[in-house]
Amino acid sequence: MSGVNFLQLLAAGITVGAVYGLLGLGFVTTLRSSRVANLAQGEFAMLGGMITIFLLKTLHVPYPVSAAIAVALTAFVGIAMYQLVIAPMGRAPFFSMVMITVGVSLFIQNGALIIWGASPASLPGFTGDTPVRFGEVAIMPQSLWVLLLTAVILVVLYLLSNHTLLGKAMTATATDPLAASLVGISIGGVNRWSYAISAAIGALAGLTLAPIVPMSYISGALLFFKGLTALILGGWGLAAGAVVGGFALGIIETFGASLLPAGYKDAIAFLVLIAILYFRPSGIVGGSHEGELKLR
Repeated sequence: MSGVNFLQLLAAGITVGAVYGLLGLGFVTTLRSSRVANLAQGEFAMLGGMITIFLLKTLHVPYPVSAAIAVALTAFVGIAMYQLVIAPMGRAPFFSMVMITVGVSLFIQNGALIIWGASPASLPGFTGDTPVRFGEVAIMPQSLWVLLLTAVILVVLYLLSNHTLLGKAMTATATDPLAASLVGISIGGVNRWSYAISAAIGALAGLTLAPIVPMSYISGALLFFKGLTALILGGWGLAAGAVVGGFALGIIETFGASLLPAGYKDAIAFLVLIAILYFRPSGIVGGSHEGELKLR
């Protein structure tokens, strides 16, 4: 493999990994406040992409407006999911909560199939499709948008968690819901915000990925698995871990796909997940929320 090919594959892996990291960040947001592993996170990404495609290509709404509406609608779906499905479950066992999110995922998936059909569709690049060259390495402008979005969201989440009352309330709710409620924090309100933020992050990941990979009603299932693998690979429950895990998974997957037949590309993520769970279940960064999860 030449040096140029290596750098080209590395750039592709970092781009895909950034999307996986975004999906992992969505998982972290709900996990840290409500202690629920939301397995519908991939469907939020699918909705972000599909709603934007529908508004832009069918209703001819301007691109930025289509994207903003898609993010807002997906955030509303996240709030509705919490209010109608998660909140009524109360302090149900962790496994029951996970399974209810699987049901929501299937509901959204089949709803998307009815509304938009089964045919994949894609978006145009945010700023065109002319490659940007760094020496002999060509990078699509959309790849740079993906990296920029990941960096911005990571910074925003850091500022939210450490420098806002909402972020501190989310941390308090995750640490001890009873104590948080006793000091006047609205547990339901905090969780609604966390699901809205998580859904918005997923939607942004989906609409940013749609110019690179065509979207369909079934895309959410695969994106969920990649985001969850990124989260576990980096460090369960850690925002930085989700991003590190996403980059690692994207790079491993891209280089693996260059050496193996194309049909084995998605199987690489399964192998990575099995390996990390066996050899280092705490992930690359090293955090773990296993103790908190058992409280459910």
